[in-house]
Amino acid sequence: MNGQLLKVLSPLVSTVRAKGYKAPGGIRYPGGIVYYPRYPDHKDPEYTPTKLFRVERIKPSKHQPHYLKSILREFNILEECENHVTVVKNIPEINMRLWKIKHLIKITPIVFPYGEPTKDDINYTVLKENGQCIVTKTIGPKPEQIEALEQFEKSEKKMDSDTLKKDSRYKWNNAFNGGF
Repeated sequence: MNGQLLKVLSPLVSTVRAKGYKAPGGIRYPGGIVYYPRYPDHKDPEYTPTKLFRVERIKPSKHQPHYLKSILREFNILEECENHVTVVKNIPEINMRLWKIKHLIKITPIVFPYGEPTKDDINYTVLKENGQCIVTKTIGPKPEQIEALEQFEKSEKKMDSDTLKKDSRYKWNNAFNGGF
């Protein structure tokens, strides 16, 4: 009886997947990411990857396992840390960690529309929420703006604040007496 039962169960045991089983198909990227395209002849467009990512924590780490909290602590974006935003390199080791906490964070690639900053420009850089890193070395008004301001201040049609207040108060008090 036991011999017959073992013969029935032996084919079932052999169908169990091995630990290193990889599903067929898909495009394999570094870091263990497998992409399954919708169409078999799909080609990715040419793209130069950015050097840096802006990582922002958007969900709390409460009720998350300790290993995810340790990854957030390594990036210095845990709740107990003051920062909710950090800048990280775009390398496979860091991308693997980001992949594990992708449900807790928002990743934005950092672009430099006016060129990458140098060591002298570090104090003048601004990182926006959309990932643009802008270098603002010369902060000052343009000559056209100065001219436009002078013309506006010298204009006879311009009303000062006292006149506007008096006129508004008059219209409010005499609404039905022809104030308009």
